Amino acid sequence: MTTATAQPLTSLVLHNSETRRKEVFVPRVSGEVGLYVCGMTVYDYCHIGHARVMVSFDYMVRFLRTQGWRVKYVRNITDIDDKIIARANENNESIQSLTTRFIDAMNEDADRLGCARPDQSPLATEYIDEMQGMISTLIKKDHAYAVDGGDVYYAVNSFPRYGRLSGRVQEDLQAGARVDVDSDKKNPADFVLWKAAKPHEPSWQSPWGIGRPGWHIECSAMSTCNLGNHFDIHGGGGDLLFPHHENEIAQSEGATGETYVNTWLHVGFVNVDGEKMSKSLGNFFTIRDVMQQFAPEVIRYFIVGSHYRSPLNFSDSALKDAKQALSRFYQTLKSVEELHVSKVKLHETYDKVISNTLKRFNAAMNDDFNTPEALAVLFELTREINRVLRLEIIEERAQALPLTKHLRDLAGILGLLNSNPIEFLQGEADAGQGLTSEQIEQQIEARQAAKAARDFAKADQIRKELLDAGVVLEDGKGGTTTWRRGE
Repeated sequence: MTTATAQPLTSLVLHNSETRRKEVFVPRVSGEVGLYVCGMTVYDYCHIGHARVMVSFDYMVRFLRTQGWRVKYVRNITDIDDKIIARANENNESIQSLTTRFIDAMNEDADRLGCARPDQSPLATEYIDEMQGMISTLIKKDHAYAVDGGDVYYAVNSFPRYGRLSGRVQEDLQAGARVDVDSDKKNPADFVLWKAAKPHEPSWQSPWGIGRPGWHIECSAMSTCNLGNHFDIHGGGGDLLFPHHENEIAQSEGATGETYVNTWLHVGFVNVDGEKMSKSLGNFFTIRDVMQQFAPEVIRYFIVGSHYRSPLNFSDSALKDAKQALSRFYQTLKSVEELHVSKVKLHETYDKVISNTLKRFNAAMNDDFNTPEALAVLFELTREINRVLRLEIIEERAQALPLTKHLRDLAGILGLLNSNPIEFLQGEADAGQGLTSEQIEQQIEARQAAKAARDFAKADQIRKELLDAGVVLEDGKGGTTTWRRGE
């Protein structure tokens, strides 16, 4: 049943960028969520800011689905754009070759970060007809106008509520806009919907001549075609709030006469050592750059560790902290695996621990996806598991097994703790520095030989050298030795 007052499955509260406050989420269709996220412009490798958007909306969708919501997640791909054209010309390759290559790279990066693919990933070039249809409607409704030469502009003055998302006043926008000497705009704040073709650029036939779409109209067409004229949630990076998302509202509502989006979610900026990430500042990092130094799950944990709306400060020290925190989880998982217990009857006491943990985790995530609080709940559960592991009776220690399964289930909603503990803890040294796994195993064999020869001084020296190299040895029963990378 479709109704404006449909009841949510759970008490989900979201911070709406448009109203600048938290609101109880009410779906347009009971139990369903239509989500559109502005995706990447594929002319280069994705950077760490893109990673934050990918990961943030991935864990949002994961959580909503565990709560019973039926989510349709659409994230577009911009495959025609000034930057794409310039880069293809610079590389002396076709636009299709360039965009196909970087779409593949984007998907590879997202896969390694543990992000599930969106339900739909529409390409801008597949929606040219729909964009032209929307532009024609806007012209008929006097929201847009064509000028000599083939350009079409949106008339900002025709949409009285322009600026409601960003909070900017039209008069201020007009006063602050740069006016080109030869501009055919009626108002300096007007923005382009259709661009007349330039020599050697890709172009399409249109009622206004050969040309190509402006950037903003792409998302209006792709979102409404895939989710309807009016849908639940629109998301993207904070840098898109103005003018891109502001312009989307004007275009979409001007064309359809309906409310475009109920809730706007914007992911905070990524700074590098306190400064805005920028190629000109030399502090620009692609996801692939960072993956050469840190495991993908460490990068994901780093992103999950901050609330999606807050600024995120990217630095080596922050990523090392994320690695340490993740290692503590995996060290606990490894200890539980070493119990070698398969079946356990859950005690009532620990059943209550699981119920309470689930309740608190869900409460944190239902509060505008408060991942820092959700992680705090997981750390408390981990401390309880470690306490149980220290109990004297084996049957009591075995209660750590169902608690650990619960830990993995909840962490999995955040896309974490899906690796084998030993493989994670013994992962290759960051940035290729330090000892390889093979070198460590050789040192362990040398230490065992020294112990067998009762040369304990040498054995201790090898342990110390490994520790200095960031490798921790753990001697178990029966003379076995395991190791892990130090924190």
